[in-house]
Amino acid sequence: MSKLSHVDAEGRASMVDVSAKESSERTATAEAIIALSAEAFRLVVSGTAKKGDVLATARIAGIMAAKKTSELIPLCHPLALSHVGVDFEPLAEKNAFRIIASAKTTGPTGVEMEALTAASVAALTVYDMVKAVDKGAVIESIRLLTKSGGKSGSYDVSGARATDPEPEPAPRKPGPRKTTPQVLMHEVAAPKMGTPSTDRDALRTFMTTNRLRPLDWAKSASIPVNELYSFLSGRSSRLSQDAAERLAKAARTNVDAMFGRGSRR
Repeated sequence: MSKLSHVDAEGRASMVDVSAKESSERTATAEAIIALSAEAFRLVVSGTAKKGDVLATARIAGIMAAKKTSELIPLCHPLALSHVGVDFEPLAEKNAFRIIASAKTTGPTGVEMEALTAASVAALTVYDMVKAVDKGAVIESIRLLTKSGGKSGSYDVSGARATDPEPEPAPRKPGPRKTTPQVLMHEVAAPKMGTPSTDRDALRTFMTTNRLRPLDWAKSASIPVNELYSFLSGRSSRLSQDAAERLAKAARTNVDAMFGRGSRR
């Protein structure tokens, strides 16, 4: 059984000494899900909440929290973070938002707690921004999704682990090699296989490739953000021609390229 690293030989809480550990690139992603009432969800999506832009505020709060993790969690080491990201995926069928936080550093210890803290505080900020209309909002879950780097190697929420992040020069066994999917830093809801809307799948791919966030993209295109969310979540079958043209113009492309229609020929 693995020994708890934050407990010394006498059973006392102790900060782990990482001075002898080699520095390596460390990354982690974490997830929080917050469920709202239908009214609160509508206000967040439309950007008309009384306190202002809910998701933009929660994003900044999550980033700030990640940088202060060692001040909030007693035995965490202060880290020089090279990147923190916080993104949101609307779950329209349950009036909820999936918050995905990512953290990155190069050092002797990991950034799992930084990613988890960012996701947690972002979710709490969403609650604070909507509590005037929905005191019953529920933060349903907070969990680590992935981590990489360090002696323990990689972790994925699916359960796959690698004990060594560097491949060893050993003969390969015949047969297909299984790969573990990783959560992207600016992930948009992944397209489902067999979905009837090829345009929807292509648009999600376009957004991921160009790192476009639904809320920011809709605002730059001057279209209602809930129209884009409704199409991405499957609540509406298509975007209006005007909305599609405005989105394409904001992304400096054309509608056919945005929906990948040229590549289907």
